[in-house]
Amino acid sequence: MARCAYCDTRILFGGKQIGERRYCGDKCATHGALAIAAESFSAQDVAHHVTLVHRGNCPKCDGQGPVDVHTSHRVWSALFMTQWSSRPAICCRRCGNKRRLGDAAFSLVLGWWGFPWGLVMTPVQVLRNLVGSLRAPDPERPSAQLEKQLRLHLAQQVVAAQRSPGQV
Repeated sequence: MARCAYCDTRILFGGKQIGERRYCGDKCATHGALAIAAESFSAQDVAHHVTLVHRGNCPKCDGQGPVDVHTSHRVWSALFMTQWSSRPAICCRRCGNKRRLGDAAFSLVLGWWGFPWGLVMTPVQVLRNLVGSLRAPDPERPSAQLEKQLRLHLAQQVVAAQRSPGQV
């Protein structure tokens, strides 16, 4: 099964192919330049930046780290329409767990109202949040997901600087 080159979502069918890269949709395809620019950074520069972020304070609460990617999951439904998503956030474990708890509550209240997927996906997303709260990333070393997110963030800064030269 293919994965989006930008957001890493599984692509069941469709998507958009640009060169050798496949994207889940137009939005990710437009961000494809970031994925390409992200590959141009040296491993040493990225590792240094990742270490600084990982050992730094949480960008959400300014509390002590370690900081990593914490993903929460939510679902909402309305009769025959159901939407579910995973939302990664770069933060400390405490903020990640707060977000997971909030998304679990959101899903419990708004997830059940769709047939059939609301009934199926609500317990799945709530369980994913509970398991995620128990299985945190290794606090001793940054995750590969953190490296990927920060690499894309650095690329975004470079692309933005190229679009508006002279403005920093």
